[in-house]
Amino acid sequence: MTDHGTPDTVSAALSEGVRHHNAGRLDEAEAQYRQVIEAHPDNADALHLLGVLARQAGRYDDAVDLIQQAIARNNRNPSYHANLGTALEVSGKREEALAAYRRAIQINPNYPEAYYKLGAALRDSDKPDDAVQAFRRAIQIKPDYAEAYNEFGSLLRKAGKGDMAVEAFRRAIKIKPDYTDAHYNHGVALQGAGRLDEAIQALQRAVELKPDFDSAMFNLSVALLDRGDPGKMVEVCDACLKADPGNRRMLSSKIVALNEAGDRDGARFLLDFDRFIRPTRIEVPAGFDGLAEFNTALAHQVCTNPTLEFERSGHATRFGGHTDDLLIDPQGPVASLKGLMEGAVEDYLRAMPEDPSHPFLASRPDRWKLTAWAVVMDTGGHQAAHIHSAAWVSGVYYVQLPDIGNLPEQGQAGWIEFGRPQPGFRCKVEPEVKSFPPEEGLMFLFPSYFYHGTMPIETEDQRISIAFDVIPQD
Repeated sequence: MTDHGTPDTVSAALSEGVRHHNAGRLDEAEAQYRQVIEAHPDNADALHLLGVLARQAGRYDDAVDLIQQAIARNNRNPSYHANLGTALEVSGKREEALAAYRRAIQINPNYPEAYYKLGAALRDSDKPDDAVQAFRRAIQIKPDYAEAYNEFGSLLRKAGKGDMAVEAFRRAIKIKPDYTDAHYNHGVALQGAGRLDEAIQALQRAVELKPDFDSAMFNLSVALLDRGDPGKMVEVCDACLKADPGNRRMLSSKIVALNEAGDRDGARFLLDFDRFIRPTRIEVPAGFDGLAEFNTALAHQVCTNPTLEFERSGHATRFGGHTDDLLIDPQGPVASLKGLMEGAVEDYLRAMPEDPSHPFLASRPDRWKLTAWAVVMDTGGHQAAHIHSAAWVSGVYYVQLPDIGNLPEQGQAGWIEFGRPQPGFRCKVEPEVKSFPPEEGLMFLFPSYFYHGTMPIETEDQRISIAFDVIPQD
């Protein structure tokens, strides 16, 4: 800097840096902030702004360090603490982030953005009641805070306070008429209240504002079905699939729509059980003396996995548990199973013909990766109907099954069923379904947009399987 970093030149450099920063020219902004620090190493504003920039660039550790340096020089600026909280949160240090937000509020009790950030962190920490209070306080301080109204409404809706949620979203939209998320959430809340015509209007507005808004398109299709208009539902699905032919959620919705509209052949074209569901019996990997030994080793590895958590929220498993991804650092029998799954996927791809007329086949990935997780079910365990919207092909390998051969009253207990949509679809027409019995050592591969679930099992023996997804890579 010229003039040895006089106050005027420092202020000018910071202002220039902020101008670049707001315009998204991060390199230019960084150059200005560093110019200030070169002349004034203790300039707290420049250190803070460099930290904010580092967070935006994904350098989270640098962001925390720089903002902490700014706070060491001036610990009375609430925005420093609020932005430190954001940097800590994206670094996975949520408790420290909560403390930083609370410190910002302690310094300035009328800081709405800090209350908003605190509310979001509390929501993500599964503390909805505390989050509601934080968002409410943000709105009290800043009555035109559309984002706070939106988050406030989302929590109210989840708490079963539908009318209050609708009003919160309505206020967010009044403040910010083109607020896509608020229109979407408004539509979902209206849908839950049975106000279908209003819900459809709100969801249509969300789609108008963001044509690739997958969740809005899905909920719009469900609302149209609820209103008894499967023909319009088909049109919505087709509009989405025209822009995104491989969209798994809309493919699954279109099957429902076609079936409800009486187009069985159209539904069968997409839901072709015989063509697309592929059972495979594995070959025992080297190092194991038979299938029983391999599966016993797998079962032990699964049941001792530290990430195994029962009744995990947000999953389709009922009366059972899930692990995290087993393939992050696969060891032992899981590593052997990974090789078997990769081979099965390659065989599946080779068996599927090139067919641009079919959206599933037309969207086959050139590059992909596997994710896998174990499912351990107890008495009454089953999986509700669901799809895997992020994957192209999914699969399941059966590790351990209860012995129900001598229990005829169990019927098809534990079988996997394809084609029955989730209960959220209020269908009037019985869908076509196909069920398969599980078998230890058997692996199924199927399109990820196929709704699938399992029949409850009423024995005390555990049912252990390993599910996997083929995730397309750019």
